[in-house]
Formats: sequence, C-alpha cells, structure tokens
Amino acid sequence: MNWVALLGGRTLAVLSHWGHGTRFFFGLLRAQPQALRRFGLVVEQVNAIGNRSLTIILASGLAVGFVLALQMYNTLSSFGAVESLGLVVNLTLVRELGPVVTALLYAGRAGTSLTAEIGLMKAGEQVSAMELMAIDPRVRVLAPRFLAGLIAMPLLAALFSAVGILGAWMVAVGLIGTDGGNFWAIQQSGVDVWRDVGNGMVKSVVFGVICTFVALYQGYETKATPEGVAASTTRTVVLSSLAVLAADFLLTALMFSTSET
Repeated sequence: MNWVALLGGRTLAVLSHWGHGTRFFFGLLRAQPQALRRFGLVVEQVNAIGNRSLTIILASGLAVGFVLALQMYNTLSSFGAVESLGLVVNLTLVRELGPVVTALLYAGRAGTSLTAEIGLMKAGEQVSAMELMAIDPRVRVLAPRFLAGLIAMPLLAALFSAVGILGAWMVAVGLIGTDGGNFWAIQQSGVDVWRDVGNGMVKSVVFGVICTFVALYQGYETKATPEGVAASTTRTVVLSSLAVLAADFLLTALMFSTSET
C-alpha cells in the first residue's frame, strides 16, 4: 500500500500548491486599485516589460510574415487561390500566431526577467525588509508589474501582427509579384474587426494574465538561493508556455463555437 500513500501525498501536495497559487492570484487582483494610485510605477514596468521586449517582437513578427507569405503562396497557388493570400496571412496572424507567438516570446524574455528580479530581491532579503517596514510587497512590487503585463502584452501582440502583415506584403508584392491592391483590398472585405481582431485581443489579454502571473508567482515563491532562482526561471518558461498553449486551445474552441451559433 506504499504506492497508495505516495499517490495520496502527491495529490495533496498538488492541491495545496494550486490552492496557494489561487490565493496568490486573488491577492494580486485585490492589490490592483492601490497600484493604480501609483501609476508611475506601472509606467516604469511597462517600459521594462514592453519597450525592452519590442526588438525581439518586431524582428520575430517580420520573420514570421516573410515565411507565411512564402508558405501560403505555395499552398494557395496549387488551388488557384493566390488572390486570397493577404486574407489568409491576416487571419492567421491576428487570430492565432500573433497572440500565441508573442506570448511565448514574452514568457521567454519578460517572464524570466520578472522571475529573476523578484527572486533576487527575495534572496537579497529586500522583500523581508519591506515586510519589516510594514510595506506589503504585493502592493509595492508585484501589483505594478502584473498590471504592466496586462497593458504590454496586447500592445506587443498587435505590433507583432501588424509587422507580420507588413512583412508578408513585402514578400508577396516585392518578391513574388502579386497585386498589391488586391492584397490589401481582400483584407478590408474579409476581416471582421470584432470577430477576428477582437478575438485575438482577448487571447492576448488572457495570455498576458497567465504569463505575468506565473512569472510573479515563481519569483515570489522561489528559494532564496542561486539554484532556487535558476530553477524558478526555468519553471516560468515551461509552465507559461504549456499554459498558453492549453488556454489557446480552449479559447479557440470557445470562440469558434460561439461564432457558429
């Protein structure tokens, strides 16, 4: 019966971990009104999280747009539907690749930075010093970063999609030689702002919540050692990526079922 006891212990540990994470999340939400009162801290974190991630987001979006244009042209040309190239690229980026790839890049760049920063603050006993001075670290440190992540993530996803579409236009018109007017016209007639762009923005907001929460939680709960900070940083990337992919499937299924009804 040892395996039963082991399974029960592991189950209780997982449930306790999930319960602690849920309480931590709602604690962050309760601290948001106080973070808004000190919006200067939020602006600083938007710059640290969003502006410093801009280079990799724009470069990746441009590269994805290049590749999408080439791949979609080869596929659509075999069906005689090259005139739909702009629409297919737009919907692919706005609905799916823009939010998902941006979230994965965000987790790898900004998420690890947040985890390492807060983990080092905890290892340096700065968090304990705040608590001794009756300063809630969740209000002073975590809440502004959480709100900044919610603001930065949708903006980064929108820029990723916009640059990706521009890159696809450069390849489709400049390299392949398709009609530029048709490339933009079919997007205007085939893309719905609320159904397509709106769904993509909802995804990016949800992914921003997931990635920022995981990064802050892992940083705040890390062991105050160099090995603990390194392990928490690794867990941030792994857990954020898996959670984003799982949430993407659920959101896509929900949005498609809603649009069909």
